[in-house]
Amino acid sequence: MNLTFLPNAPSISLHRKQLANEEYLFSIVIPSWNNLEFLINCVDSLQKNSRFRHQIIIHLNEANDGSREWVEQNNLDYSYSENNIGICYAINIARTLATTNYLVYFNDDMYACPDWDYWLHEEIKKQNSMFFFLSSTMIEPRATGNACVIAPFDFGSDPNNFDEKKLLENFEQLEKADWQGSTWPPCVVPILLWDMVGGYSIEFSPGMYSDPDFAMKLWQVGVRNFKGVAKSRVYHFMSKSTGKLTFKANGSRMFLNKWNVSAKVFTCYYLQRGSLWTDELLMPIQTIALRFQLLLNQVKRRLGSS
Repeated sequence: MNLTFLPNAPSISLHRKQLANEEYLFSIVIPSWNNLEFLINCVDSLQKNSRFRHQIIIHLNEANDGSREWVEQNNLDYSYSENNIGICYAINIARTLATTNYLVYFNDDMYACPDWDYWLHEEIKKQNSMFFFLSSTMIEPRATGNACVIAPFDFGSDPNNFDEKKLLENFEQLEKADWQGSTWPPCVVPILLWDMVGGYSIEFSPGMYSDPDFAMKLWQVGVRNFKGVAKSRVYHFMSKSTGKLTFKANGSRMFLNKWNVSAKVFTCYYLQRGSLWTDELLMPIQTIALRFQLLLNQVKRRLGSS
């Protein structure tokens, strides 16, 4: 099936190779932009380290590196755009191929550690409604001050120097507790919830700040469980496709204008991102610090500063 957008828009196509299978637990969407070595490594890890069977869906941007041929050869479901259309469009298009009740967003520069899916599923089984947003926990080679990840633990910077054996011997021993403020992949939501809020917002294309925007949309419909699951682990090579972009929208400014609050205030005061997970979130207490930040947001919005 081919979908052609308006004139000057890229040609889009959808290809479902796998039949709907009741044994699939998750539909895993992986956007990829000429990143074949990482994509092969990522899909291989999902296929050999998952406890359950999953539908794997790739969105290929451009695919002039042989990735389309590789996906075809491996009989994977995929969507394709002749140009790079960014994360937001890519995930939304790939979602239309999903056949399960849960959508997982995975990046191609990640390696799934054994039982990553089992521990997410154990959390899902504890939920008493569909209003939840769960993330796996990333292990990263460099420390960036991100309290949500396990770092620095260097097992390689790309598939060529990846020490898989060392990672598999050590990943479970790295200390980490469940954390608050899930906003980024690998993440899982019920597809019904994904569709309720309309997926990723295309105004944030090619993708900067689309993650906190999606979390805010979930917050607006009542989601209060944004949990990072410590036992569900992936290794993140930290290979940034955004570095190849020639155009980057001011996602910070767009978030502030859209929600009347900055992404920083939302993730810090509302989602409490990186803090120890204790229970579902509540509306933040209007402390002096929060009121000052909200006032500062209004000033920045009116003055047009980022």
